[in-house]
Amino acid sequence: MTTAIDDTRLDATFAALANSTRRAILARLARGAATVNELAEPFDMTLPAVSKHIKVLERAGLVRRGHRAQFRPCAIEASRLQEVSTWADQYRSIWESRFDQMDIYLTQLQAPQGKKGNL
Repeated sequence: MTTAIDDTRLDATFAALANSTRRAILARLARGAATVNELAEPFDMTLPAVSKHIKVLERAGLVRRGHRAQFRPCAIEASRLQEVSTWADQYRSIWESRFDQMDIYLTQLQAPQGKKGNL
C-alpha cells in the first residue's frame, strides 16, 4: 500500500510546515491568492521577514508566485499538500487497523469466560 513519495521533497514540505507563521500564511492562501503585503498584514514582523517565510514555502513547493503586471500574487500549491496527505494516510490506515485489533482483544478480555470463543 505504500506510495513512493520523494523523501527530499517530503522533508522540505514538513520543514516548511513546522513553523506556525508559514502555516498561517498557507491558511490565508487557502482562501485565495494574495500579495506579500496582504500576507504580511496580520504579522508583527518586517516585510522581508514575511518574504523569507514565503520563499521557504515556495522552495518546498507549497506556494507559487504568479506574474500579474507589477504584482506577484502568491497562491497555494495543493499538489504538495496532497503528497503530505497521501503519506499520512498510509500510516493512518495502519494505526486504524491496529486499533481495531486492540478493540477486539479488549472486548475478548472483558467477555465472560464462557463467551470468549463466540467472538
